[in-house]
Amino acid sequence: MRQDLPIADASGGFSYAEDGQDSSCRSTERVTVTMSDAIKIELTGRIDSGNAEEVKKDLLSRAGDDRDTPVILDAQDLEYISSAGLRAILQLRKDHEQLTIINVSPEVYDIFDMTGFTQMMEIHRAYKEVSIEGCEVIGKGANGTIYRIDKDNVVKVFNNSDALEEIEHEREVAKLALILGIPTAISYDVVRVGDTYGSVFELLNARSFSTILATEPDKLDWCVNEYVDLLRKIHSTVVPEGKLPDMKETALDWAKFTSEYLPEEEGSKLRALVEAVPHNDHMIHGDYHTKNVELTDEEVLLIDMDTLAVGDPVFELGSMFNAFIGFSEYDHNKILEFQGFDYETAAKFWDKVLKAYAGTDDPDVIKGIEDKAKIVGYTRLIRRSIRRKGLETEDGKAEIELWKGELISLLDKVDSLAI
Repeated sequence: MRQDLPIADASGGFSYAEDGQDSSCRSTERVTVTMSDAIKIELTGRIDSGNAEEVKKDLLSRAGDDRDTPVILDAQDLEYISSAGLRAILQLRKDHEQLTIINVSPEVYDIFDMTGFTQMMEIHRAYKEVSIEGCEVIGKGANGTIYRIDKDNVVKVFNNSDALEEIEHEREVAKLALILGIPTAISYDVVRVGDTYGSVFELLNARSFSTILATEPDKLDWCVNEYVDLLRKIHSTVVPEGKLPDMKETALDWAKFTSEYLPEEEGSKLRALVEAVPHNDHMIHGDYHTKNVELTDEEVLLIDMDTLAVGDPVFELGSMFNAFIGFSEYDHNKILEFQGFDYETAAKFWDKVLKAYAGTDDPDVIKGIEDKAKIVGYTRLIRRSIRRKGLETEDGKAEIELWKGELISLLDKVDSLAI
């Protein structure tokens, strides 16, 4: 039997649509929430003081007296809602606790968010669909890949298909970084990309430092200087307590995991070295490589901010060593696939960066810093490979053995990781 579903019209009254009518073709921003036996009500137009009372009565009437029946409000075509309209929604929520609002436009979602409704009930934004087919990859990190979707904009596509919390976290820490003086891009939209989500950023005519190093080798020294200047700015930035995670806690997890695959004495020393690193409230990026540093028309920008943390610089340098050397140490072709330039360029860049960052060419000082970075780097690489089934392939086992040998050798020489 056909069931008629109430739909609020633009004047605040109600019209009818057939149950089961496929409205997904209306917009690529449609969101589907399935609830068995739910009462579905579509809202359109404006709900304000002029029609809110009538809308409230109709909503309560259409929802019925069964408080246990879920109610879905489809706000696909809702243009605006005032405080009077919000009170009507609250009254419906009082009678029907299983209330969900879907397909909410960004403008209306902001109203719900600012008034606390997103904390009281389940509210789903309408997300635009973005295709990345044929798009240039300009950055890649542990949690996602950044694509250029046109000359002015990029989208970071997250690996996790349920990435909305990750996206919100990255947006918040990027805002914090910008407030604290770190030049970065702020996401201005969240979109659907296939089965996952992405953050959209404006990057006008931007080129990554990886692209510059790959195509303009004569600019290597310029890239080193700009790269180190930004790194120093990051590491000199004090972060208010509790605003960012402590990288030491993450590194401890790496050490505890990797130590299980080392001889007992070396495993114990690795854990002790990481535990002994003093707390540091200065910022680190956590994934600071040349694909995450962009040159725009006006300035050098840092992107891919989801790994932002606080901690000793050794944790940053360890990840940098991996990006330029460690990850490709067994197979030199990996750096070309990852960064777009060859292993020789990567090694030269890493050496110059270390010297510029340390402010000296003294080989003993440089080696001391590099050895500490390598311990952190190898610890992370071994864990990463094992968790990704590296021990199940011949190349994977050989790679892990290379890193383990280097790590064990370093642990015999290094007594502190702090820089």
